Amino acid sequence: MISPVLARSAFALVTLFLCSAGAQAPRVLPAGELPKDLRLEPLKDLDGYFPFSPPASREAWEKRAERVRRQILVAEGLWPLPTKTPLKAVIHGKIDRGEYTVEKVYFESAPGFFVTGNLYRPKTITGKVPGVLSPHGHWPAGRFLDTGIEGVKRDIADGAERFEEGGRSSLQARCVMLARLGCVVFHWDMLGNADSIQIPAEIIHKFAKQRPEMNTAENWGLYSPQAEAHLQSVMGLQTWNAIRALDFLLSLPEIDPERIAVTGESGGGTQTMLLSAIDPRIRLSFPAVMVSTSMQGGCTCENASLLRIGTGNVEFAALFAPKPQGMNSADDWTKELSTKGFPELKALYTLLGAPDEVMLNRGENFKHNFNYVTRAAMLSWVNSHFKLGHAEPIEEPDFQRLTEAEMSVWDDLHPKPAVADPEFERSLLHWFWTDAAKQLAPEQATLERFKKAVAPAVGVVLGRNLEEAGEVEWKLSEKVDKGAWLQMSGLVSNKTHGEQLPVLWIYPKKWTGKVVLWLSEQGKAGLFNEQGEPTPEIAGIVAAGSAVVGVDLLYQGEFLTDAKFEATPTVRNPRESAAYTFGYNPAVFAHRVHDILTMIQLIRSEPGKVKQLDAVALDRTGPILAAARSQSGDAIRRAAIGTGGFRFASVLDLRSPDFLPGGAKYGDLPGLLALSAPRATWLAGESKASVQLASSIYQKTGASSKLTFDGKKGSSKDAVKWLLAR
Repeated sequence: MISPVLARSAFALVTLFLCSAGAQAPRVLPAGELPKDLRLEPLKDLDGYFPFSPPASREAWEKRAERVRRQILVAEGLWPLPTKTPLKAVIHGKIDRGEYTVEKVYFESAPGFFVTGNLYRPKTITGKVPGVLSPHGHWPAGRFLDTGIEGVKRDIADGAERFEEGGRSSLQARCVMLARLGCVVFHWDMLGNADSIQIPAEIIHKFAKQRPEMNTAENWGLYSPQAEAHLQSVMGLQTWNAIRALDFLLSLPEIDPERIAVTGESGGGTQTMLLSAIDPRIRLSFPAVMVSTSMQGGCTCENASLLRIGTGNVEFAALFAPKPQGMNSADDWTKELSTKGFPELKALYTLLGAPDEVMLNRGENFKHNFNYVTRAAMLSWVNSHFKLGHAEPIEEPDFQRLTEAEMSVWDDLHPKPAVADPEFERSLLHWFWTDAAKQLAPEQATLERFKKAVAPAVGVVLGRNLEEAGEVEWKLSEKVDKGAWLQMSGLVSNKTHGEQLPVLWIYPKKWTGKVVLWLSEQGKAGLFNEQGEPTPEIAGIVAAGSAVVGVDLLYQGEFLTDAKFEATPTVRNPRESAAYTFGYNPAVFAHRVHDILTMIQLIRSEPGKVKQLDAVALDRTGPILAAARSQSGDAIRRAAIGTGGFRFASVLDLRSPDFLPGGAKYGDLPGLLALSAPRATWLAGESKASVQLASSIYQKTGASSKLTFDGKKGSSKDAVKWLLAR
């Protein structure tokens, strides 16, 4: 059997030959002029502008919120949620500080993957008390932060802190005060910080260049094309740890599940927003110095492919509405929050009947912080909403800081795991991959499960479905009478999304109302031979009374100023993390899917005229057609698709036009094909066994006969023969 990688390579060679031998199609635009398409402009990155527009109605918001929440879960590799294995929590080393105690904690969020931190509890607990999760940002030493005596003196002089001892660790300060108010607080390490040593900070927070040894078809590492294709990211791991931290907190018998809060700053503010958005168990949220229409999070641990395409941090915060949410601004990327972002959040909360449940504590006179002033606002917010009964304003007395030795969870009786072990990184990703594969296995894929798990997730991966295709407009450039048929060329403009496609139609004068969308790696030139005449296959379709339409997808045909498309554009950030580009922009593969949806929208825009739409894609565009059809319902009646054995899991280049974040997660190409059931499909380059998931779903829909496997190599002649025979 030929391996998928070799098959993919052979497919690329054949495609390259076909492109180099390409025919010429009539141009729509003057030579050298490109389509007026927003996608040709510079890419969006984390420093872009991310406004939030409140919806017009509660119903509109509920629909939008569901879509964005699903996008977060899919992007972070948490759809479906991984299996929750036993935490095996260990709590030890209690330190008594009079009003409160501090203990050392570690547990396993996944087998062998440790979450480490400190548990702060009131000394006296009566009945059920609130629980607070406290993730931290990118401070030196993480949970072990000590700004030093000179640093805290500057903070006191600026009015940011009051006391030398407590002010040296704003992280400990908020945990101590919350415990003094009567809350149990879990303060845990972000990956690569303090006691979280299994994957080093250089990989988690400072990753800059792809590692060839981790870019493999099996046993891959973080940031690799394989990890991205399976939606495995540092950000996803951190969010999973946050979910399991909440599981741990709720496992404590004294915790009141109706009073659970989360508050963190900077990168911890990112985690606060995301956990609050996706986990309904959170009742109060206070993301500090992170809600903004500006910079969205600069670290690799704050970015994931797919995450912020069409959305951003303000909308992530909006997902918590109408539950109580406080936030602050500072002299950083949040400094315009009072006029850009917060008014829109206030409008949403007002729409939902809770105008007073969102609060902004302004502090543009302070640098990036979770300082005494911000803590006071947070503590008051918690005191009020959790009805703790403390007199306002809440004073924050000084306290005795814990040393690093007192905080560290590892000692002789609790030995640390292996430090910075690449094999652990590989094995961890392997566990998440196999766990997801088990949940999505063909034998588990009942129609109901498939519909609920795979279809919505693929919608996020591809970024657009036919309902979201937008308003399209056709402008004729040239119409030529060729005797038995008409040749028409022009531009299709997607007015909703700012996209424009050069298109060519071949219409028989005795048209039957049928249209065949013919896709090719050569774009619309694929309709013609080297002499500029329709190929025999196209001529045969036209002779049978069907119109044929060809299109230049993004970076095909008239999108190019030279002969070929070399590599996917990336953002200016030189760090080789896919999330910096594909966390804000669709991949080229997804853009081309959108172009097909635009064409479908155009073809069906005149009801009654087009009676049937079929589609053909036999080269490198075959997988793109399979993907587009998965998002187009019943619009394409029949599709002839050649795959060449392509699999997203075999793409080992982040800049390949075939690279698709999440492409391998939900059954890879067979998963896309399965979403076409029960519609008729002719398939070349595959066997029933090689697309087991698709075969299974077709069988379960009672449509096995509608999935036809070509026993040959899948020539265009065979495809057209199948098309015309039905």
